[in-house]
Amino acid sequence: MKLATYKDGSRDGQLVVVSRDLSQAHYANGIASRLQQVLDDWGFLSPQLEELYTSLNHGKLRHAFNFDPKQCMAPLPRAGQWLRGSAYLSHLQLQRQARGETGDAGLDLDPLLVQGASDDFRGPCEPGRFASEAMGIDFEAGLAAVTGDVEQGVTPAQALEGVRLLMLCNDWSLRQLQASEQAKGQGALQSRPAVAFSPVAVTPDELGAAWSGGRVDLSLQTMWNGRKVGQCDAGPEMGFHVGQLIAHAAKTRRLRAGCVIGTGPVSNKDASRGYSCIAEKRALETLDGGAPKTAYMKFGDTVRIEMKGRDGLSLFGAIDQDVMSLHDEEPVDAAPATTFAADAAE
Repeated sequence: MKLATYKDGSRDGQLVVVSRDLSQAHYANGIASRLQQVLDDWGFLSPQLEELYTSLNHGKLRHAFNFDPKQCMAPLPRAGQWLRGSAYLSHLQLQRQARGETGDAGLDLDPLLVQGASDDFRGPCEPGRFASEAMGIDFEAGLAAVTGDVEQGVTPAQALEGVRLLMLCNDWSLRQLQASEQAKGQGALQSRPAVAFSPVAVTPDELGAAWSGGRVDLSLQTMWNGRKVGQCDAGPEMGFHVGQLIAHAAKTRRLRAGCVIGTGPVSNKDASRGYSCIAEKRALETLDGGAPKTAYMKFGDTVRIEMKGRDGLSLFGAIDQDVMSLHDEEPVDAAPATTFAADAAE
């Protein structure tokens, strides 16, 4: 099934069930008003939502309405925990090479997870607001899993049983603020603003055969200022699958329902697939020519992140955000972004 949260003036919004083709929706308030309620009592409430979802897809709900992603908050507007992963080793290796670091630093031994802010997730169409372009504004297009309760010490296979929902995410990063925070030896805070998520969260069964072994075997498209800069395969090069990420997080503690774990930017070794964050493009330019050429985002820029199923239909809806000054009311005209080779040849 597919679930979303509509704005209603509250912090947690109103839970809605969304049709498979993302055209229709129906309020779930006869079952639950908030997604966290469902996650807390999944065994009892999710079957009722599935019945509502089936009826919606068959056109049997008299009070269904047209689904509008612009009315969406994040599917889970706030959570007990957000953990940012880096599951794509080619991304980490590329960054290290560009910084002149040698060795693999044991990147393939254990997943890298960092605690992030979870009190204020952003909706798919909410602008990213920043105080200055000089902060080095960058998008990071990836996936995220929402868990049920997960016990301490689970195996990766057991952890996969705790996956309740999957989403897309844009994990904004302020690159020019990162260095000073990293130099202090602590986690990122100011350099990691509020994360945005796709309009809908979906149960893994909605992906069909594309959900296999804790990986999503589909491509993730990233558009920057209307140009395709990334069409990266999310499955084959994911160094640590979702179950491994969850199990690593639960190694020394249990996880409670509503924990959100991100994969980090989807990355491929084949540069012709493009990129899911500007930092990766700049790293390639540094390795190729000694210095980066691509600038970070400017006020008025846009980013769109979307994943389509094997039937060509959007699975999660699109994250579609403007970059705005903290004090601006309307975005300015966007400048064209660089594009990857396959797109330039079209």
